[in-house]
Amino acid sequence: MRTRLLPLLIVLMAGVLLALGFPLAGSQAAGEQQRVVVDRIDDAARFASLAQFVTARPGADGRAPAEDERLSTLRTELQRYHDLYGIRAGVFYRDRTPMAAAPARWRVPSTGEGRQAFDEALAGRRSHDPHQAWPWDERRLPVASPVIRDGDVVAVVFTDSPTKQLRSRILHGWLWLVAGEALAMLVAVGAAFRLTGWVLLPVRTLDAATHDIATGRMKSRVVAGSGPPELRRLARSFNEMADNVEDVLEQQRAFVADASHQLRNPLSALLLRIELLALELPEGNEEIASVRTEGKRLARVLDGLLDLALAEHVPADLQLTDVAALAAERADAWRPLADDKGVTLRYDGHGAVTGWADPVALSSALDAVVDNALKFTPAGEEVTVAAAPEGERVRITVADHGPGLTDEELERIGDRFWRSGRHQNVSGSGLGLSITRVMLAAGGADISYAPNAPRGLCVTVTVPRDRPHQDAPAAP
Repeated sequence: MRTRLLPLLIVLMAGVLLALGFPLAGSQAAGEQQRVVVDRIDDAARFASLAQFVTARPGADGRAPAEDERLSTLRTELQRYHDLYGIRAGVFYRDRTPMAAAPARWRVPSTGEGRQAFDEALAGRRSHDPHQAWPWDERRLPVASPVIRDGDVVAVVFTDSPTKQLRSRILHGWLWLVAGEALAMLVAVGAAFRLTGWVLLPVRTLDAATHDIATGRMKSRVVAGSGPPELRRLARSFNEMADNVEDVLEQQRAFVADASHQLRNPLSALLLRIELLALELPEGNEEIASVRTEGKRLARVLDGLLDLALAEHVPADLQLTDVAALAAERADAWRPLADDKGVTLRYDGHGAVTGWADPVALSSALDAVVDNALKFTPAGEEVTVAAAPEGERVRITVADHGPGLTDEELERIGDRFWRSGRHQNVSGSGLGLSITRVMLAAGGADISYAPNAPRGLCVTVTVPRDRPHQDAPAAP
């Protein structure tokens, strides 16, 4: 969920930062230009104060009359200003002839923004602010201010400034702004990680607890102490549900165990009476033999139900176990029965492979699997037991060359009381592999079934090589 929620938050925060960044960039550029314009206005006011006292017009040769020192001073100041700042400046009469200008041959532009600024100053007001200069725009900034004498506009001070330094300062400010936005984005991403982690922590905990319960760890619960209030309420509701489910399952297990135990005594008494009755009847009576067989089958079912209830209730006693040695030992224990049936039973695997398992549960599980393989393997065939490491787990395989199972039957094998319709004549209650699955799951192991080439069934039991968590009772 974080992979979907986090990009959404990042996109939203990036949109907010960009929405704030563009106006800030424009405001910063406008502020830099406004400072330049104010400086030009101050300079123009200073030149206007000098120009308003110049009464003599320059001669035809453009030189100031010798007796007008104010005009000479104005020209000197304009030239010094141009040499120092590189800004073109001049004072022009209403007919646009120069009173003084630097450089000397520079004139008022006849078109464009400069002409408009000059005309506005002729009307007696300061020119409007120039259009915004951007780092990629090599424009100039024209500023015009009127020279007023006796209430009339007699001339106009006009400055035309280059924008290289202005554009450089704007770009420099933007770089700082971008750096600030990037830093803010990093902080926002970090905050988004913390926020999504805080929001999703109860969800992840709830998901893990749900998975634990689904795989049989009925003691798993959720700590409802963090996250939004809604998720805390959900966690408390989940814990209540898990408590109720555990209580129901515990009642079910207790009922199965109690019923199995209570039925065993009457059944034992019934079987004893059947044996006594058989003594009064002729030898080989088919009805008595049939009743005896069904009674023994019912006894096996009750024993299986009791074993299943105990397996679901008792936690695993995990130990570091030599799985290979245990598998070889169980193969040796079953070899006499295999020899009686004419089946070859052999161990073909590593000499020593350790894993974490309950030795008693694993032994019982291997006994059930080997017993099942020997039941269905005809004489002259073989059953192979092997153990080998496989990554972080140890794999034990029991492969036979019996009739095997179809794909549909493989999906149902291990279900309680299920037996293949093709093998109903083989003794069994249909609970052995179910009990095996429960006992293995309690210790973090599992069991799977697959066809064995060229025929038969291959049962694989895997146990972890590292110690699993021990807060897991068996699967229901």
